[in-house]
Amino acid sequence: MVVLHSGAMQMRADMVDGVLAGTKAQHRAALLAARRDVPDAVRAAESQALSEHLGEFVAPEHTVCAYLPVGTEPGSPQLVDRLRELCARVLLPVARFAADGEPLALLWGAYVPDTLVTARFGLLEPAEPWLPASAVGEADLVLVPALAVDRRGVRLGRGGGFYDRSLPLCRPSTMLIAVVRDAELIDELPSEPHDVRMTHVLTPKHGLFALANTA
Repeated sequence: MVVLHSGAMQMRADMVDGVLAGTKAQHRAALLAARRDVPDAVRAAESQALSEHLGEFVAPEHTVCAYLPVGTEPGSPQLVDRLRELCARVLLPVARFAADGEPLALLWGAYVPDTLVTARFGLLEPAEPWLPASAVGEADLVLVPALAVDRRGVRLGRGGGFYDRSLPLCRPSTMLIAVVRDAELIDELPSEPHDVRMTHVLTPKHGLFALANTA
């Protein structure tokens, strides 16, 4: 039997993390390239379809944590407007960094049309006052941006780390919904023990459906 000392064990863990990081980076590059190739007309049709599906599962009493799609992300600002018509409250994320540059758990602000302000990287965010990171625990549904999700609920994001820190604050009953194109629902993605798995996926063609969510 081979006994690994702590230094060797750490080296092995670092090697595994490096392989996972490389694999995830390769997935991200391929998925982002594929999104850039989507024609504008297709993108618009898919955004409309996503908005139309919201009425199938969003209820008037719900609090929904959502986000404003940017760039090639599926959806559109109209999706957030549609949410506001359907539910009691829509909260949007506010991203901030610690003094050492590490991402913090997201803050949240109520979505009020025409009051968004420009933030870092030219992104739009809700105007103050903001709610603490724990406000995500009040949500019935959380729409989560993703580059891809697999059938076990493993999500691939952009690697910023904000949602990794925020989603553990959700209630166990909260629906965690990855929003992706149909081609971005795949069989298996690389996963890590700390990953928070999605419970559902929302796609333009198939709407909302549950994922296996098996650890």
